[in-house]
Amino acid sequence: MRGTIRVLLVALAVGGGFMACRERGGAASSPASGVRSGTGVGAVGVSSGGTASGETGGAPVASSLTPTTSASATPPADAPLPEAAPAPAAPGCLAGAQGRYPKPPAPPLALSGRLGLWVAELDPRSLSVIRARSSNPDSLFPLASTYKQAVLWAVLREFDSGRLDPTERFDVTRANQSLGDYPYDRSNVRTLTERMIQFSDNTATDILHRRVGLNKVQDVAGALGLCRTRIVMPTKSWWVMEAGLSDTFNAAPDWGTLSGEDWLKAAQKIDAEAQTYRYDFLQRRLDDYFDHRYQASDDLRAHNLSTPQEWGTLVAHEFLRPGLSPRATRWQREVMATGYGRSALRLPGGDKVVTFGGKGGNGWRILTFSGYLKTSSGRHFVYAFMQHGADETYTIPHSRRAFAWINAALADLYAKP
Repeated sequence: MRGTIRVLLVALAVGGGFMACRERGGAASSPASGVRSGTGVGAVGVSSGGTASGETGGAPVASSLTPTTSASATPPADAPLPEAAPAPAAPGCLAGAQGRYPKPPAPPLALSGRLGLWVAELDPRSLSVIRARSSNPDSLFPLASTYKQAVLWAVLREFDSGRLDPTERFDVTRANQSLGDYPYDRSNVRTLTERMIQFSDNTATDILHRRVGLNKVQDVAGALGLCRTRIVMPTKSWWVMEAGLSDTFNAAPDWGTLSGEDWLKAAQKIDAEAQTYRYDFLQRRLDDYFDHRYQASDDLRAHNLSTPQEWGTLVAHEFLRPGLSPRATRWQREVMATGYGRSALRLPGGDKVVTFGGKGGNGWRILTFSGYLKTSSGRHFVYAFMQHGADETYTIPHSRRAFAWINAALADLYAKP
């Protein structure tokens, strides 16, 4: 039971409400042998109180295929994890934020492990940072399921291009089933996006990620110059890497240091290998890995990654300059409003959240949250919280502590312009 609970929670995001770890009866059978219910069980998400009017438009700059980063050049498995990373200086990349903005107040409630935070108020037209609080803004962290909002953005770009019909339907197969709950067979694109964000459905995410293409999801970051952000891998693929089941990854664990087409081909080979494994076999192998061989540095080799500042920048563009049609923008706002975070935010001075979109993720000693909010006073904020290497393996109980720190940083921005 301990292993089952642990693995089902790895990188599951905190959806519209906290999802209890649950396993279906007879879960060892493949969905290929029969259709099983995929309805989500959890609290209903909060809908947005605002509209996208006047806050969209403007296409991103030309995309790049791969991070130009030493982001994936992670240290040896037994090396200590750095508390901070140097700001990247490559042309076309977002400049680092270390030392450029004041630090936030100390976390009001104790948090263990490596911590990163980016809370910024933005000009909604230029997207420039008006003021910010940051802690380890340039350090790399595993994103866990927080990355799924980038899949949604890539899906909506494909929808706008005419290459993806929202009524297109998909079945769950042995190849595409990931860990945790999964959708009904014949679920359409819109339903899968809802499950991906509100219930953090890993199988729904992987179906959509592969449908649009691994490179198209990575391009969401590349178009913004987020050169240290890696979001190319579906969920099943990073678990296969950590479990030691990918021959490609085992032969070249620093595959992320490759560039251009070589990097993408390596990612595609790893993903193809991942699809050969049944989810229940993968789950057993992960249990053994976490029980006996887990090292935190493995997360930085296998998982999707970003820094607090880069991910906050992605969230800002996602909501304020997504380059989407009005219909796609409504779809994005409606779905992202069901992600977790609105009920945990506390604004000073009677200010209220009128528009919100957020996503969270958790894993083995990992917790992440990010979001966008527009307030009743007309202010726009983004936040990105990241925790890696926590003392506790099960991190969802840290959520209240994480938002206490986010709220403290927001209060500091209100009090000290």
